[in-house]
This record gives sequence, structure tokens and C-alpha cells, in this order.
Amino acid sequence: MINGDLSARLAGARGRLIIELSYALTRCGAQVPEDPGVVELADLLDGAAAPLHDTTRSGARAELAVAVGHLRAADRLGGLLPAVTLWHLRQALQRAVTLPDPREPAASTRVPASQTC
Repeated sequence: MINGDLSARLAGARGRLIIELSYALTRCGAQVPEDPGVVELADLLDGAAAPLHDTTRSGARAELAVAVGHLRAADRLGGLLPAVTLWHLRQALQRAVTLPDPREPAASTRVPASQTC
């Protein structure tokens, strides 16, 4: 039953990461569906990065582009390689901290994850 326990833990971790990504996007004003998939989160994150054209946020835009790539990779893997999928989801979440807070002026810089959006 070791494989069954591992599969359950990985599925739980995947669910938690999707919830955290959803929460990060919601804090920044995105309309996240009730039960989003990884592709939907990638599309929302891509949309959140689109308006970041100015030079003060180009680093944030690059980080979000990498996060979108990680989400798309996690989607392609599906359930084939759960541990690798989790790695991609974690990488995306770490980069999602660069999401801008719509309440702050555009000149703001990256802040710790506990203070974003």
C-alpha cells in the first residue's frame, strides 16, 4: 500500500497547490472558476501578465511567463508523473508572487509572497 499512500499524498498536494494558485490570482482581481484546471490557471496567469509592459514590471512579466510555462508543462504531464507535475506547480506558485497588486501604484517592486496581491 505504499504506492496508494504516495498517490493520495501527491493528489492532495496537487489540490493544495491549485487552491493556492487560485487564491493568488483571485487576490489580483482574476475571476477564477470554482474548480479550475491547470490550463485555466495558466490562461488566467498569462492574462494577468499581459498588461505588464512597462520597464518597472518587466521582471515580473518574465517571471509570470515562466510560471505559465510551468503550468502548461504540468498540464501536459497530467497524471503520468505526479511528482514532476507537483514540481512544475510549485515553480509556478513561487513565480506567481510577482503578480501585481491592483491597489498599488505601477512603480512597485517585487515583494515577499506573504505581502503580494
